[in-house]
Amino acid sequence: MGEKKRTLRGFLCAALGGVCWGASGTVGQYLFTCQGVDSGWLTVVRMFLAGVVLLGGALVRHRPQLRAIWSDRRDALRLVLFSVGGLMTCQYTYLAAIRYSNSATATVLQYMGQALILLWVCLRARRLPTRREGAALVLALLGAFLLATHGSLTALALSPQALFWGLCAAVSLMLYTLLPGDLLRRYPVSVCTGCGMFIGGVVLLVLTQAWRIPVALNAAVALGTLEISVVGTALAFTLYLQGVSDVGGVRASLLACTEPVSAALCAALWLHTSFAWQDLLGFAAILVMAVLIALPERASEKSTEKAEN
Repeated sequence: MGEKKRTLRGFLCAALGGVCWGASGTVGQYLFTCQGVDSGWLTVVRMFLAGVVLLGGALVRHRPQLRAIWSDRRDALRLVLFSVGGLMTCQYTYLAAIRYSNSATATVLQYMGQALILLWVCLRARRLPTRREGAALVLALLGAFLLATHGSLTALALSPQALFWGLCAAVSLMLYTLLPGDLLRRYPVSVCTGCGMFIGGVVLLVLTQAWRIPVALNAAVALGTLEISVVGTALAFTLYLQGVSDVGGVRASLLACTEPVSAALCAALWLHTSFAWQDLLGFAAILVMAVLIALPERASEKSTEKAEN
């Protein structure tokens, strides 16, 4: 595949992955607020189901690569770190943030991780952010500030729990994007994500003892859980990680800013979640940031790619 087509595919996959995440986040909000579903239980179930779907596809299409990744001790260790430190924590903290706020606000708080990613890349490459990247960082901070405080320097517009889990989700986003490294370039996305989801689900099952959490199963809970597992997890993470593989972690994470937009639209149209003008301004700042980062200066591209690997 040519470089231009690969880049275009990466842009589209990252953006579509964000849309799937945003829509499923609103489904999660519905399950928490209207059905009383526990966030820990939902995280375990979605990771298990998504892992089974992706591993099933990997067994059919990529059996040799699936065997190879576990044959290399170094790759296997990195995969486990990615599974627990990246996928599992990203899933759990994001849903916990939604539980204490709403899907759109939790999403934007999570995207503070973009600032951490850029700072880490610059540190590894031993360079300062470019002007465009610097402006994007400022806009990211401004957007998150407006959502968290509505512009007030003395009071939070969010509960302490929502802010805590949102910031934890931001750190998790950074780890999730950077931990896989070159695994995604050497192994199919379905292999890495499928194994990661299944391993993360097993570890979280033990940590939360999800089998003891009472859940009132009905048609709405079953359908919502299925949507979150297949569309919002298996499909979304596969698309996003393909974007990471094609265009790099920095670009992919920022192109996936379609997530807060889709989350806000779904929450407003379906659950009638209201947003203040400060929220809308924060969303706008995040979108402008994504545009600024989508086409980084050529002088920094090589150093950025090296730092990500």
